[in-house]
Amino acid sequence: MIAVIKTGGKQYLVAEGDVVAVEKIDGAPETTVTFDEVLLVAEEGETPSVTLGSPTVDGATVEGTIVDQTRAKKVSGVKYKPKKRYRIFFGHRQPLTMVKITKINA
Repeated sequence: MIAVIKTGGKQYLVAEGDVVAVEKIDGAPETTVTFDEVLLVAEEGETPSVTLGSPTVDGATVEGTIVDQTRAKKVSGVKYKPKKRYRIFFGHRQPLTMVKITKINA
């Protein structure tokens, strides 16, 4: 079974057992997390069935366990204005949460 969930303003395609890096969610490792905004649920097999939400699927949830709190690789940027001696170099590391998907409830 697969599902599309929405969290942190982004959408993720997940299946049971996947480890997904999502935008930071407060919580310690081994904490259970429930995603209520499920946009699509699909069941694989001989006769696949797809349930598409409008905008979300009623009663569908995805449960997961927080594996780790981490940060992404550094992204560097530059601001520059010609002839004005203005140069700014900056870096950013986005905080991420690694979540292991344990169950998809349709």
